[in-house]
Amino acid sequence: MSLRVIVAEDAVLLREGLVSLLQRFGHQTLAAVGDAEALVAAVNRERPDLVITDVRMPPGNRDDGLRAAVALRGAHARLPVLVLSQYVERSYAVRLLDSCDGAAVGYLLKERIGAVADFAAALDRVAGGETVVDPEVIHQLVRLSPDPLERLSAREREVLSLMAEGRSNPSMAAHLFVSEAAVNKHIGNIFSKLDLPVDTEGHRRVLAVLTFLGAEHG
Repeated sequence: MSLRVIVAEDAVLLREGLVSLLQRFGHQTLAAVGDAEALVAAVNRERPDLVITDVRMPPGNRDDGLRAAVALRGAHARLPVLVLSQYVERSYAVRLLDSCDGAAVGYLLKERIGAVADFAAALDRVAGGETVVDPEVIHQLVRLSPDPLERLSAREREVLSLMAEGRSNPSMAAHLFVSEAAVNKHIGNIFSKLDLPVDTEGHRRVLAVLTFLGAEHG
């Protein structure tokens, strides 16, 4: 499918390279910008199908791109965002991955993309509502035991798998033919068994999903 994309990357050569790749895949680049403020303005103006952004860029040259992505996901519900960076910025990475139930969001490390085809597939998956996270990002965000899911029941694993698809609690309840109260109970058990305390900045859901994805990557 052809996507309408906005690219935010302050390195000119990489930015132009991404635009060329998108054209090669049959996608349309609505804007290619070099700072976070221009990214926000372009998204508000163009309403794209997907945003590709770096983490560190002007004006602050810190985590401006990632913070802009979090804000945009808040303003434009379920806006697909793929972060493409050299760095893992923990606090805002977790906020981004926790936004909109974790649907339509990705975080890839530039140097670990092994093939152009893998990048193209990641674009389609994020645009289609999936969560795509580099295993190294997961490793840096959560500490995984040898088999972090071993304490979960079969139904709890199923609930966690649906959470990883970005489903809401009502959607999971409908899929499993159970009540929302039952889903909430399963989620509480998952948090407890994965040792995710209530003080993890309110992001236990995304940390649980990252644990699941990390175990799946094995």
